[in-house]
Amino acid sequence: MLASIEERFSQLHDDLQARVPSGPDLKGHAAVLLALTDESDPQVVLTKRSANLSTHSGEVSLPGGRWDDTDPSLEYTALREAEEEIGLAADQVRVLGPLWTRSTRWQVHVTPWLGVISPQAKLTPNPGELDAIFRVPLSFFLADPRIRTDRVTIDQRAIDLPAYLYRGYEIWGFTAGVLTEFLVKILGARIGHRDDVPLRALS
Repeated sequence: MLASIEERFSQLHDDLQARVPSGPDLKGHAAVLLALTDESDPQVVLTKRSANLSTHSGEVSLPGGRWDDTDPSLEYTALREAEEEIGLAADQVRVLGPLWTRSTRWQVHVTPWLGVISPQAKLTPNPGELDAIFRVPLSFFLADPRIRTDRVTIDQRAIDLPAYLYRGYEIWGFTAGVLTEFLVKILGARIGHRDDVPLRALS
């Protein structure tokens, strides 16, 4: 599967790279790392944010965070945040390139970066930021065993996003959106609205 991902991604790379926000001031921007393990059924690394945080507490997310004015690029931001949050050094990541920048409900513009890591990479959660690190096989998402569909409004558009439950971790919202877009546009997955699961509208 990873070979197919890399082949398809290579066809889109130049166009995606040209879309990456750049410049000396990237205030209001952030970056996350979509890290896949190098194995036949790649697993994506996800985190559960600390219940003690003032924002997004207890939510599942991709490692990452806001651009800092000392960061030379958003790629650097994603790798720096990954090292700070899960102990993944930049030299342990084979960065393939950027994915599609997405806006949150709070108008933060987030650019995900696709990378490949060893399945044996030792990851350690930053206790001040995370309660857990876990991995989910891409095959789980491709099977689309969603527990519901969330309808959110982003950039004045209504979007349906799946929500999943994996070993007690609820994966929804922005994180589910990044993963869904990746699966649909890179792997050709057919993930859309389904009438056989509950629909919940989120403000």
